[in-house]
Amino acid sequence: MRKLPLAAPAVIGLTVLIVGTQFAYPRANPQKDSPQTKEERPDVPDSIQAPAGEEVVLYTHATGSQIYTCQAAADGKFSWTLKAPEADLHDRKDKVIGQHSAGPTWKLKDGSAVAGKAAAKVDSLDPDSIPWLLVKVVSHAGKGTLDAVTTIQRVRTHGGQPPAEGCDASHRDAEAKVSYSADYYFYAPAK
Repeated sequence: MRKLPLAAPAVIGLTVLIVGTQFAYPRANPQKDSPQTKEERPDVPDSIQAPAGEEVVLYTHATGSQIYTCQAAADGKFSWTLKAPEADLHDRKDKVIGQHSAGPTWKLKDGSAVAGKAAAKVDSLDPDSIPWLLVKVVSHAGKGTLDAVTTIQRVRTHGGQPPAEGCDASHRDAEAKVSYSADYYFYAPAK
């Protein structure tokens, strides 16, 4: 039988201690923990894809209402017409970072804001929910995260469709607030 040198038990003990601590403490995940991790594009139909050469610079989850008013069309028939959205914008940690309102406009607490115009839409996977949209930004205000944003997608909608009834001559100009939620992806030219 071979004898270990006197220092061997100390080296073995130190090795066990070092290896053991590797499993005792959580290790940083550079992919997950890095503030530089890029947001992935959502899986959407081609008609509402953001342009090539643009990247997601912000993701938000909106919760709030779609506000409708009862209006008469040119033919005299009444129907619910979208007046405006009214929603809070939440980040991935569910912190409110801004608002979505008439325009449509998205304004963040950092002071930046954009207004947009729908460029394309597809029906939601849920027939009781508002469509998914591709929105082109038409104006900017303030300085901050939204400075370079050129395109917005509204996806994964839930709710928000106008009421099925209750709009007629006796309810002219009545308002209805319908709860909805959606995910918004904000794109800017890739750097």
